[in-house]
Amino acid sequence: MEKINFSNNTKINTLLDNIINELSPFLEEQARSINELTAIGLALSAEQDIATILEMILSQARRFTHADGGTVYLLNKDGNELIFHVVENETLNIKMGGASGKTVTLPNVPLFTKDNKQNLSNVSSYVANTGEIVNIEDVYEAIGFNFEGTKKIDSSINYRSKSMLVMPLRDHEDKIIGVLQLINSTDQKTGESIAFSEDSIKMSSALASQAAVILTQQFLIKEMKELFESFIHAIATAIDEKSQYTGGHMQRVAELTMMIANKINQSEKGHFKDISLTPDQLDELRIAAWMHDTGKITTSDHIVNKSCKLETIFDRIELIKTRWDLIGLDRACPKI
Repeated sequence: MEKINFSNNTKINTLLDNIINELSPFLEEQARSINELTAIGLALSAEQDIATILEMILSQARRFTHADGGTVYLLNKDGNELIFHVVENETLNIKMGGASGKTVTLPNVPLFTKDNKQNLSNVSSYVANTGEIVNIEDVYEAIGFNFEGTKKIDSSINYRSKSMLVMPLRDHEDKIIGVLQLINSTDQKTGESIAFSEDSIKMSSALASQAAVILTQQFLIKEMKELFESFIHAIATAIDEKSQYTGGHMQRVAELTMMIANKINQSEKGHFKDISLTPDQLDELRIAAWMHDTGKITTSDHIVNKSCKLETIFDRIELIKTRWDLIGLDRACPKI
């Protein structure tokens, strides 16, 4: 059998070149997406502020899917409502929640109806209740969900909600802690709203999984800090209660310390113009101020609970007066 010489076969070489040229953009895009997902994971891990993390989740998910807008919900403590935490829409120039400083004023989404049944008519509550990913090509034609509120809002602001991708945020124990909702995936060539692709769903799911675990970690850290500070406040309150004369001292010291620290941070001239305490340093200072007198918890009551500096079991000012009287008598009496 005659062997084919690929190096001299123009047609085969041309075909291979065409295949490589067609695959190269796709492979480059995939590699770029993987690198971006890794970089996002590192960035999310390094960030400690929960509001900033939530904003990063939505911004990166929108970038992956070319979504015009989106929302991040988190479950409330009772697990019966979804709370709006971040809302963005590029066309409408809306950016609320997250690190923007603008409070989201939208009402919470109930997960249950008045007769205590699962609320499955709202797409976000449906996802929170079932854990399923919902990909809708056109919300105006969707069956099974109530989008009347969306249509009314669209009509009032001259907007057209079309495609929608809604997925759960799951923690390391596979429990749902929130919902990521994206709206109107945009064709980069025509600018038209299109359905969310399967690749978009996969990339967003990977990001959502990373983000949910990191969020859970930050929630646990926050709860540990709150528990620690509650313990410190309990000790400080117990110490302050030991004395009717110095009660509230530790709280006042903590408040005054933080007032001074904040003024130093605001200083633009003078000795403190180059000093800027970080949030972590401010936390350390506040805790130190609360703990500065914790040694009193082992101090005897007759020492802590005194109305003046010389008081122990009794007011020793009389001893001082006696000493001065003796000194006076000694000077008045003639020397023998």
